[in-house]
Amino acid sequence: MTCERWLRKIDLYLDGEISEAESREVELHIDACPICSSETLARSQLKRNIHLAGKAFAADPAFRKRVQESITPRRLRRRWFWIYALGALCCVLAVGTVVSLQWTRHQQRQQLIGEITDLHVATLASENRVDVVSSDRHTVKPWFQGKLPFTFNLPDLQHSEFQLIGGRMTYLDQSPGAELLFSVRKHVLSVFIFKDSAQLDRLLRASDRTQKLSFNIESWNNDGLRYVVVTDSNRSDVEALRSLLIAAEK
Repeated sequence: MTCERWLRKIDLYLDGEISEAESREVELHIDACPICSSETLARSQLKRNIHLAGKAFAADPAFRKRVQESITPRRLRRRWFWIYALGALCCVLAVGTVVSLQWTRHQQRQQLIGEITDLHVATLASENRVDVVSSDRHTVKPWFQGKLPFTFNLPDLQHSEFQLIGGRMTYLDQSPGAELLFSVRKHVLSVFIFKDSAQLDRLLRASDRTQKLSFNIESWNNDGLRYVVVTDSNRSDVEALRSLLIAAEK
């Protein structure tokens, strides 16, 4: 079976237009096929760039005037008709506004998740993945002091399957943060830590799980910090590392 069949499904997969079973089938193929994995990442970035280049639609004042004129009564005895019509129009506009806001928030959330996923992919592709290379948490944590406007704790991994690889500085929307790399059974997990903000809290809920391409992503906030884990490892590994990180902050 060639990749031609899978390449035709990539856009449907990215747009969420196929069933969950088909999505899983595509994800398994992407994991195993470098060509389709690269094409999927490229199309995802293209879709996000097209969205960013778009302009918000604003209703033409002339169009609004025509709508209002179309419901204006020609005779006084029909005044109740146009009152009802105007009320219905207001309801439609209100519903449309709510739907538009929800769609905008969804797009912003997908864009943010895409940016964080891209940071993880860029790290994996880099020759120098970390700025400070050490499996010792007492070496990695002090390296960030003075570089970040916040502090964080790292867990003791002695009795776990995880190993600390090191850390590096990263930026999200011009805000500095830490990217910590962990490994487990040949899988690499990026743990991003940023100072929590109203925007991050709005787009990434208190405990948020999702998937992007072949990556498992989980986000949570703790003591004013926003944590995001990105990895191609399984969900149980993400949960285990999350528990260790939360315990370290107590």
